[in-house]
Amino acid sequence: MSARETAPAADAGVTTGFLARRLGVSPTTLRSWDRRYGLGPAVRADGRHRRWSPDDVAMVGEMCRLTAAGLPPAEAARAAKEAARGSVAVSPLLVGRTPADVRIAEPPTAPAPASAPAPAPAPRSPGSRSGTGLPLGDVGPECRGLARAAVRLDALAVQEQLAAAVRTLGLTRAWEDVMVPALRAVGRKWESSGDRYVEVEHLLSWHVSATLRHVYAAAAENGPHAIASPVLLACAPDEQHTMPLEALNSALAELRVPALTLGGAVPSEALMSAVRRLGPPAVVLWSQSRSTANLPLARHIAETRWGVRGARTRSRVLLGGPGWSGPPGPGLLQPRNLAEALRLLTARDD
Repeated sequence: MSARETAPAADAGVTTGFLARRLGVSPTTLRSWDRRYGLGPAVRADGRHRRWSPDDVAMVGEMCRLTAAGLPPAEAARAAKEAARGSVAVSPLLVGRTPADVRIAEPPTAPAPASAPAPAPAPRSPGSRSGTGLPLGDVGPECRGLARAAVRLDALAVQEQLAAAVRTLGLTRAWEDVMVPALRAVGRKWESSGDRYVEVEHLLSWHVSATLRHVYAAAAENGPHAIASPVLLACAPDEQHTMPLEALNSALAELRVPALTLGGAVPSEALMSAVRRLGPPAVVLWSQSRSTANLPLARHIAETRWGVRGARTRSRVLLGGPGWSGPPGPGLLQPRNLAEALRLLTARDD
């Protein structure tokens, strides 16, 4: 057995690449934190190659945890360094890993010579204040933390951030103030940078959808407030963006309002058949882009009468999404956001 296959020395360090893989960040991020905030390794082999000690690992692990919680990078770095000066425990990001996970079997190296103080962070434009490279704009710490976790491809942190946002803000605010801005920012970054960030968009979308369905499942256990025809939720023909309807479906379940979601790209004939069979009090038709908005179909639904002879009535039709442009026309409502859609769907008829 070679020296490299034996148990590592207690004071050996890990390489930047090894640590980056363990923490779920890029080596460039670790080097940037060292250059900008002084969160570098205490030991360098031959004065050049970085070797991160267990205390260094705990320090940058704390940096990851704090930034994922929404703390600005500069503040997170100060807090991580302050923690490192005291008695530092192994970061929660590395809990459960063996000593071999955070050490390598190489001889210890001498401390690097003292370096100049880390330069102050360069000012950033308003569109990149989050430190993620995503055009988030003016958002709260919950959204910044979610975006950082998504860019790092840290699935556990993404799910924890989403669950915490729903728990503390409620579903409607979590959707409008945290989930939607993050999803839009990732989408804009994807469109402007070729194939980059596709994996970030897929990860974030999957976990947002999972969170919404978890909320729905938990609320559905109590059942609807009353037995009644459900609100009908559907995407316009050729429209595949279903997540906003998932959010609305979950929010209605929390309010114990019965709803039926048909999902993406519902053919016109199938939608009209469902309207006639269910007699819904309202129909929400979602369109993400102008190419999928079908105003004649929306008007046809609004004009369709159902019910027994002598007491026939119509469904209210809500046009959701940015695909609808111009005034909706008589019999059609156009809510601006989830909160307004909920108000319209739960308002009592006078």
